[in-house]
Amino acid sequence: MDNKKHILITGGAGFIGSHVVRLFVIKYPDYHIFNLDALTYAGNLENVEDISNKPNYTFIHGDITDLDLLRQLFDKHGITDVIHLAAESHVDRSIEDPLQFVRTNVMGTVNLLEAARKKWSPREAHTFYHVSTDEVYGSLGATGLFTENTPYDPNSPYSASKASSDHFVRAYGETYNISHVISNCSNNYGPNHYPEKLIPLFINRILNNKPLPVYGDGNYTRDWLYVEDHATAIDLIFHEGKNGETYNVGGHNEWKNIDLVQLLCDQMDQKLDRPIGSSRKLITYVKDRPGHDLRYAIDSSKLQRELGWKPSRDFQVGLQQTIDWYLENPQWLEKTNG
Repeated sequence: MDNKKHILITGGAGFIGSHVVRLFVIKYPDYHIFNLDALTYAGNLENVEDISNKPNYTFIHGDITDLDLLRQLFDKHGITDVIHLAAESHVDRSIEDPLQFVRTNVMGTVNLLEAARKKWSPREAHTFYHVSTDEVYGSLGATGLFTENTPYDPNSPYSASKASSDHFVRAYGETYNISHVISNCSNNYGPNHYPEKLIPLFINRILNNKPLPVYGDGNYTRDWLYVEDHATAIDLIFHEGKNGETYNVGGHNEWKNIDLVQLLCDQMDQKLDRPIGSSRKLITYVKDRPGHDLRYAIDSSKLQRELGWKPSRDFQVGLQQTIDWYLENPQWLEKTNG
């Protein structure tokens, strides 16, 4: 096996993963990128179709819950590094089926760590990069920001499963001397997003004049980051992040859900040549979900200070570009059955 990097990117046919895979395949032709994805409902090979014939790219249909498969991949392809993005990520689904989130997010992560532990020597240069979420920190009040030192306080089965996987990565790193980094990111938006999350879901519903279900009073607050800015952060952290460190990735872009939905409605009305305000009539307040965190907000100053990263996309511009992508790709949207 040659000496160049052979990077296993898990979940690389999903939303964030496909943007990361594309960036690495194009930007680093001397690396070989192995994209491992189970192609569950949120994975879509059309997301990476444009790079499918690149000589430094290989897609592998497989599941991180299959330890034997992972060991075979490490042996066969000489995997030198892992960027771990594969996860069950929808909070509502975690409430309905928490065990699936434990299987994928906890056991799947441990399986990857086991495969790496058995194959990698501590004396060699390897990196296990685990991509996580700000939801592990729990809920904020009206003020304050999550930092890398914020105690974990997960409130949903999803966030608990991600918190557990974070802890396992750190534990394997300390116990088995596996070089590792972790990043915790705020909400992403942009093209190729399966329409169960707020922005793509509501774009799809506005297109079809369906009700827009807003939880509670709509005042839940989230920090939003354009997906390509997140991919750029992952690139920097993978190459320049310090072993054992955690980096928070955020957009410094807080929006209350109801304000975001109203903005989205108005931009969609403009794009669809509908009377401005007409889509707001589709907003329907629904019963809140259990364990709903009031506010997330990320302090990404460590990442900006140490690695020079900062978000580049203005939110309203990014939102318009996101809407345009969905309007220009109706077949992609229809195939998801969102």
